[in-house]
Amino acid sequence: MSNTENAAEQAQAQSMLPFFVIWTGQAFSLLGSSLVGFALIWWLTESTGSATVLTLATLTVVIPKILFSPLTGTLVDRWNRRLVIMVTDGAIALATVALAILFMLDVKEVWAVLLLMFVRAIGDAFHGPAMMTSTTLMAPEKHYSRIAGLNNALWGAMSIVAPPLGALLLEILPIQGILAIDVATALPAIAPLFFVSIPQPKRRSGPQMAGSKPSVWDDLLDGLRFIGRWPGLMMLIGVYAMVHLLLAPCKAFMPLLVTEHFGGGALQLAWMQSAAGIGLVAGGLTLGVWGGFKRRMVTAMLALAVMGVGIAVTGLAPADAFPLAVGGQFLFVFAVSFVVSLRLAILQASVPPEIQGRVITIALNSTAATEPVGLAIAASLAGVLDVRVWYVLNGIITIAMGVGAFFIPAIMHIEDRVNDVGGTIVEAD
Repeated sequence: MSNTENAAEQAQAQSMLPFFVIWTGQAFSLLGSSLVGFALIWWLTESTGSATVLTLATLTVVIPKILFSPLTGTLVDRWNRRLVIMVTDGAIALATVALAILFMLDVKEVWAVLLLMFVRAIGDAFHGPAMMTSTTLMAPEKHYSRIAGLNNALWGAMSIVAPPLGALLLEILPIQGILAIDVATALPAIAPLFFVSIPQPKRRSGPQMAGSKPSVWDDLLDGLRFIGRWPGLMMLIGVYAMVHLLLAPCKAFMPLLVTEHFGGGALQLAWMQSAAGIGLVAGGLTLGVWGGFKRRMVTAMLALAVMGVGIAVTGLAPADAFPLAVGGQFLFVFAVSFVVSLRLAILQASVPPEIQGRVITIALNSTAATEPVGLAIAASLAGVLDVRVWYVLNGIITIAMGVGAFFIPAIMHIEDRVNDVGGTIVEAD
């Protein structure tokens, strides 16, 4: 390697340093958040034993992200992203301090726990888009896939580490002690942002923005028009929406598959869940190191087909071949890590930075919104179709979507971009 190439690599590594300083701080914060999430759910379970309360807790976390994400993504595009990250991390930490004080005073109220979970969900609705859109402003495009893969590996690692660590801490600390850990881990997430800047993209300009400053509603409509004028992106959203619709019930039916088909219990279910967590970490690390093929969409659609193979193997495994089902679950989630990471990397690479907040949140949450539909369909057919049939059919359809995408140029060439000229999408031939 020449001195010039060495110098270029060193310069690039130095340019990535600010991003990884922020990323490392956020990783500490994620650990604290994961511990608190486990501790709060366990406290609600022990304190109330109510399925209604646990359902409310789930809705408290999920609904704000789905309902508010188009608005929060639009506001992130308008605001300073560094300040958004700092304020949301700080607000969540303050809310956690308030709850810890209530527990210290022995004021242990379910409503207070649910309120904190709601505040955290609102914060996440702003924090997620701010971090996702900051990546494109601080890292070279060729590393988007690797960064997304590392993010998924981090999430997978937390899903493995946080529950047992949280259970251990609950044995030796009062719950306010765990809340204090969350506050402490917020400090390394916030502190670097006082010294590390995040570049701000220039605001979008176009005929619809001539004259007075556009309103939040105008910006949101601009994001929707951007998506609507891009056939490739619309088709990609459709593919991922179908994946969410088909595969969400497979996660919900996992306990039934374990008990009814394999005759297993909690231990066997734990093996399946552990295989999923390990698969998420392994897939994220593999993509983080490798980066995928040069054309991200090729890697993503191959991974989608592999997802289908994994879920079909899980359903086809005979009753006396439980390890095969565990292997299928690992393969499925290993590929999921690729698909999810590359979807984000493709959007980051293809959408102009100044509108990424609204476009990415709309694209991601419009696909996730199909999950309740899939669950409703599966529940209505639960008495008609065997659980295994659902796994196999969904696996076959997912394989077909992954393979079929290779014959749809608008999807496969989505990265061959795309120039945003006065708000008009021009796709490559």
